[in-house]
Amino acid sequence: MKARLTARTIQGLSPRDKPFEVVDADLKGFLLRVQPSGAMTYYFAYRNNQGKRLRYRIGNQDSLSPAQARDEALLLSARVIAGEDIQEEKKCQRLIARQAKSRTLAGFLDRKYGPWVRSQRKTGEATINRILSNFAHLLERPLSEINVWVLEKWRSESIKAGKAESTINRDVAALKACLSKAIEWELLSVHPLTSLRPLRTDRQTRARYLTIEEERRLRDALIHREEEIRRKRKNANEWRRQRRKPELPSLSHYGYADHLYPMALLALNTGLRRGEIFQLQWSDVDLLRKQITVRGRTAKSGLTRHVPLNEEARQTLQRWGRYANDVGYVFPGKDSGPLTTIHSSWRSALELAKISDFRWHDLRHHFASRLVMEGIDLNTVRELLGHSDLEMTLRYAHLSPGHMADAVARLDARSDNIHRAKAAEAAVK
Repeated sequence: MKARLTARTIQGLSPRDKPFEVVDADLKGFLLRVQPSGAMTYYFAYRNNQGKRLRYRIGNQDSLSPAQARDEALLLSARVIAGEDIQEEKKCQRLIARQAKSRTLAGFLDRKYGPWVRSQRKTGEATINRILSNFAHLLERPLSEINVWVLEKWRSESIKAGKAESTINRDVAALKACLSKAIEWELLSVHPLTSLRPLRTDRQTRARYLTIEEERRLRDALIHREEEIRRKRKNANEWRRQRRKPELPSLSHYGYADHLYPMALLALNTGLRRGEIFQLQWSDVDLLRKQITVRGRTAKSGLTRHVPLNEEARQTLQRWGRYANDVGYVFPGKDSGPLTTIHSSWRSALELAKISDFRWHDLRHHFASRLVMEGIDLNTVRELLGHSDLEMTLRYAHLSPGHMADAVARLDARSDNIHRAKAAEAAVK
């Protein structure tokens, strides 16, 4: 179909079952393609220097008037006559646009850093979510424009909003690590946040651990919970039996009613992190040598370590394993995969024990605190906890029996020596 492309001509066009084109009667190569959906697009058709027929997409009819599209087609015609490769120029522009987008924080997260960190780090998804939720206002900025002043302003606003300094430091650390990869991959020449120092925080924060009375109440609560689960299962089966319904498996011959009690006992006696317990497999448990192997792929440090089992921990795993398959996860979740949460059952146990301000992770603090109070040296505690350096373990140093008192007591001996020396000197005179 051939006609002069004007507003009136276009208004009179109706979609057909198949796409069709209207070629402009005045300007060679200028055309409008009409889709069955009703969408219309302007094109410029031409032959390149090799005689190959090509098309250059000008734009949609909704965003360009016929006159604007005609002007663009005239310019393209002039460039083709001058020998330009307009398609190659368009490809270059697209490449520049893609590169520019990749150099924004959003583009970098989406195209490069996001896929890498999700595949290389266990906490990759959480890292991306942390950056997206805290630095949404920076997503459209080029990476090079995320500077110290911008972050200082964000930190000040976060502090005013009541955010903890330690949390702010972790947020900034996630962003700085992201930008470090941009340098490694040559998207940045220098790190824009090199001079940004972490906020000062109290690193010797209180490590929450259980008192002797709290530990007794927790153990009693876990035992009571076990008994309740067994009682309810027995009553449920009695109800089913009376109605001739299939009974649920009896718990009477099982060592534990469910996973919570043995998990808690294992955490109390090994200091394993929750994720390490979730990911623990029977192949990593050696009851004969009384040892658990925490694989590097599940450890926070990424390093494999071996944790000895005391008698209570060994008996707990042995008793739990009597009705396990001795393969796969020690504490399996749905479909034999790993557990993902114990929040509800743990919260109920704490309420029953009347214990407040205590998280599952605090069982790890309790384990470390007991060791230090028993006189175990900090480096041994560090190795058992899997800390990469002693700094994290130092939070328990104040629990060591008399470790600072012994130090200052040595000054008494020095003072006594000085007094004796003065007394001797006075006696000679």
